[in-house]
Amino acid sequence: MTTDDRVHPDPAAPPAGARPASAGPPEGSATAAAPAAAGPVPAEAGSAPTERESRQVAEAARQTEWTKPSFAKELFLGRFPLDLIHPEPRPSDEARKVGEEYLAQLREFLSGVDAAAIERDACIPDDVINGLKELGAFGMKISTAYGGLGLTQVYYNKALMLVGSVNPALGAMLSAHQSIGVPQPVALFGNEEQKQQFLPRCARTDISAFLLTEPDVGSDPARLACAAVPDGDDYVLDGVKLWTTNGVVADLLVVMARVPKHEGGRGGITAFVVEADSPGITVENRNAFLGLRGLENGVTRFHQVRVPKANRIGREGEGLKIALTTLNTGRLSLPAICAGTAKWSLKIAREWSNAREQWGRPVGKHDAVAGKIAFIAATAFALEAVLDLTSQLADEKRNDIRIEAALAKLYASEMGWLVADELVQIRGGRAYETAASLAARGERAVPVEQSLRDQRINRIFEGSTEIMHLLIAREAVDAHLSVAGDIIDPDATLGAKGKAAAQAGKFYAGWLPTLAVGPGQLPNSFAEFGPLARHLRYVERSSRKLARQTFYGMSRWQGRLEHRQRFLARIVDIGAELFAMSAACVRAASAKAEGPQRGATAMELADAFCRQATVRADALFEALWTNSDDTDRKLADRVLDGRYRWLEEGILDPSDDGPWIMPADPGPSTKENVHRTI
Repeated sequence: MTTDDRVHPDPAAPPAGARPASAGPPEGSATAAAPAAAGPVPAEAGSAPTERESRQVAEAARQTEWTKPSFAKELFLGRFPLDLIHPEPRPSDEARKVGEEYLAQLREFLSGVDAAAIERDACIPDDVINGLKELGAFGMKISTAYGGLGLTQVYYNKALMLVGSVNPALGAMLSAHQSIGVPQPVALFGNEEQKQQFLPRCARTDISAFLLTEPDVGSDPARLACAAVPDGDDYVLDGVKLWTTNGVVADLLVVMARVPKHEGGRGGITAFVVEADSPGITVENRNAFLGLRGLENGVTRFHQVRVPKANRIGREGEGLKIALTTLNTGRLSLPAICAGTAKWSLKIAREWSNAREQWGRPVGKHDAVAGKIAFIAATAFALEAVLDLTSQLADEKRNDIRIEAALAKLYASEMGWLVADELVQIRGGRAYETAASLAARGERAVPVEQSLRDQRINRIFEGSTEIMHLLIAREAVDAHLSVAGDIIDPDATLGAKGKAAAQAGKFYAGWLPTLAVGPGQLPNSFAEFGPLARHLRYVERSSRKLARQTFYGMSRWQGRLEHRQRFLARIVDIGAELFAMSAACVRAASAKAEGPQRGATAMELADAFCRQATVRADALFEALWTNSDDTDRKLADRVLDGRYRWLEEGILDPSDDGPWIMPADPGPSTKENVHRTI
């Protein structure tokens, strides 16, 4: 779920080799300004930004300071600060009491929801939405001071996991509303008057949406065309927004628009709270997708929409920073949905594999299927461990979790998809058949094909896998760019390059020797983890190896590293496996306190997961330098040049001849407004 949609890449992920911007204020500060916000701004409407301009806009929105420790950041630097996550942080007794009581109420309500009807009718019934409002589900993350429930991130995500297991479109509605919609940016960056005005409404009555993506704007925010022109005490909005999750039913909108430079204002991409029933707003289409059929996602047009200046969140030019800061914890809603689906998949795989017999034995007893069951079980355990750990770190606010949250999103979406695919294979033809068809012929209505369709979007929204790789890689190499960025910057002066060379020499002289040896080479390290100690020793050794490989890559390609996106993706994927292994081991160790049976079974699951993850990580290490990347890149260029068009002969294309990208010229709407009020 991106910033504004749920179906488009991250709005401001810079190339991994981009030069770091000047340091900015700590993340989450209500008064924090985007670094260099007055400098790089999107190209004027109608002009395509250059590659450099696009980078500058994205880089300016990054949080560049590291004022708090980060386990994942250290992992990429070859350090293994286990004390940052072990013992596993847990919610307070009060938070647990409040959270568990609410989950019980929510579970009771959800047990009466007809999930099949949502899928069949491609719509969440009004009575379900109103029931969730009455339960306070739209205000789970909103502070009690503003009428919300004030749940912790841990219990908010447990609630989303529960909701998503009924129907992921329900989870998408709730998380779009409060993870990235009005509540989060207003809580983080709004003034007290805005909090008093909007948060109570969002907690109980109003649904919100976040609007950033446009027909020609996805990962490149420099192309943003929606304009907000100052006019007296207002701004006047004009433009079109695409993939506006909740936009079809929303009462309040957070809109990102480009303010031109003007007298008394620096302009730039800026965030506004907009009343959805304002004159000039038209929801022109309710979009339909492969999955998430109950999703209220549309196309929204703004024509001469007046928005009071009092509704501007933060200062002009801070919009992308607000979006990215909101996403730091907002991204955790998606791993919650993925973890819930993995747990459901395990239940179905276990029950079906015991019930179905072939060749004289339950199918689960056959080795080919047993391997799939083991993968699903181990992965479900790890995904929940990653989710809970990252959520608790977010609650404690002692650590900077921007990389951890991004890794959680990336890993959960990729592994969740593999889990769904394996469940389809276990169920065979019955997985390809719809639940309604199964029921019609007298079998249990298990919606596996729906789960597969619903899961697929997770690899795209809130930052596609490809964009997440670049975003995480940019943070992973930040320490290197901070000391050596000018060396590879073609625009840096000779003096700056010389200074950077001196800084780099000092940094690497102290850093590289630390990558040679560590506790992972000592047989007794991490002994308190029992049989899991070997896995933590592997993580520690691999962390140092990963840092060395990253350094080798930077040394070899320097400024061209940003174009080695598959190399960077493998670096990030290795880090994700190591992070998940660490979370699984820490979770298993803490499970001992829940009783000997729970502790023993958690150890078994963690051990199995780490063995599987080790195989994957070793393969990724090998692929860093033994791959077909260069020939693939040449082949792709030739495909794009039309060299192999003969290969496309012998088929018919059923697509129509419409434009690849819909027109989004500003102006009045010519379509019916399909906005509906709950």
